[in-house]
Amino acid sequence: MLSIIKSIALNGIEGFIIDVQVDVSGGIPCWEIVGLPDVSVKEAKERVKTAIKNSGFEFPSRKIVINLAPATIRKGGSNFDIPIAIAVLKACGKIMSFEYESTLFIGELGLDGAVNGVIGALPMCIEAKKRGFKRIIIPSQNELEAGIVEGIDVIAVKSLSQLIGFLNNQVTIFPSKFDLEDVLKCRNLYNVDFSEVKGQKNVKRAIEVAASGGHNCILIGSPGSGKTMIAKRIPTILPSLTFDESLEVTKIHSIAGNINENMPILVNRPFIAPHHTISQVSLVGGGANPKPGDISLANYGVLFLDELPEFDRNKLETLRGPLEDRKISISRLNYTVTYPCNFMLVASMNPCPCGYYGYGDKCKCSNNAIRRYLSKVSGPILDRIDIQVEVSGVDFECFTSDEIEESSYKIRKRVEKARAIQIERYKNEGIFSNSELTDRLIEKYCIIDGKCQKILELFVKKKGLSGRAYKRILKVARTIADMDCSEEIQEKHILEAMQYRNLDNKY
Repeated sequence: MLSIIKSIALNGIEGFIIDVQVDVSGGIPCWEIVGLPDVSVKEAKERVKTAIKNSGFEFPSRKIVINLAPATIRKGGSNFDIPIAIAVLKACGKIMSFEYESTLFIGELGLDGAVNGVIGALPMCIEAKKRGFKRIIIPSQNELEAGIVEGIDVIAVKSLSQLIGFLNNQVTIFPSKFDLEDVLKCRNLYNVDFSEVKGQKNVKRAIEVAASGGHNCILIGSPGSGKTMIAKRIPTILPSLTFDESLEVTKIHSIAGNINENMPILVNRPFIAPHHTISQVSLVGGGANPKPGDISLANYGVLFLDELPEFDRNKLETLRGPLEDRKISISRLNYTVTYPCNFMLVASMNPCPCGYYGYGDKCKCSNNAIRRYLSKVSGPILDRIDIQVEVSGVDFECFTSDEIEESSYKIRKRVEKARAIQIERYKNEGIFSNSELTDRLIEKYCIIDGKCQKILELFVKKKGLSGRAYKRILKVARTIADMDCSEEIQEKHILEAMQYRNLDNKY
């Protein structure tokens, strides 16, 4: 007898429907899984067989063929255990009629029949809703995560026997409900604040400009000057995540298996700070079972690369495309996946190997040593960083001052005001911030007069900057003008934007 159960698989953050087709017929007892399954899917045979027996049901001693259609797409993961088990029992007549065509099944089985959680439940549930399914059967561990999605009944089960009872109308399971209000109360609640940063007025101004336009920035200064401290507080001044942005960020973290059961949706912008020993796969994504890397986990947030020259140069070069395209496509022999990576890059570095170049007699590094150290970061990468800031040490008097520093809340309000101007301006362009401006849009929205053009031309020639650096100065100037609520880019905006490129040839 043939039975078909609907399930789902993921390609990147998008899902595609899988038909789990099971045929139980006479012949020598055996069973095969076909349809390009990977090792984890092939191992489902033993898990499903044992789970059915330990749930109090007889496993058919017949020929069983399982096809995962479409057969042209490779399937991976353990989320096919439940649909395979239900399809087998349905083919054997152990389950009554049910609305199988409008129901999606996902879940991993333990040998005792328990239903274990899976990764990627949220994007699967979102895709099920898009495809018009009425309900989705999920493990109870993923209940809160999937319950975020409205417009589809989420049925959470703890065991195979409970699920069979539900399908046979012997057990009642109510759809999961999730109250977003309690979770949204945690929005913009951080353990750090810019009011804790003493002094550094010029650095704070540069960071506010970067946050207002979504620009990449690099902090250069001696050890202990506060580079890392400032970088960790950047998410506190970025605009609040919208609900759609929270869903997309959570989808990526769900696929990576990073969802906290007590906090099923991310309401604050992520801050991802990989160590310089990180592997390339962990940074950009991939692997045998493809997962998003840190650049995708930082989507709509901040990717902080501390001690930038310590990162392997080849790994840094892989960031060139994502910094421009805001997405990463990973192509391997058996798959191609695309993940979003619309992040704000923040990097920090010392001016020399010892870290004290330009601080009197403290630096003992030779000129060759300094050149070798700085050359670890390529020109094309620095070219893609809009704002370069020198972070000086803070005087003792500043540390002990009673002056109250400006809070993240006040700064964020100004940033949100500048972003609102950009969102309104680019509402028909498909972008949301000045950092996303293309060459065509720069010509349209970053118009400057002849005097400003002459000033900028002299600066670019003196510094020997590239065309990309020239355009990034215009983008930053556009942001500074927006912060002043000025429709036109004025001379003072160009001059301030030029100051943020002063480190290009300094060292």
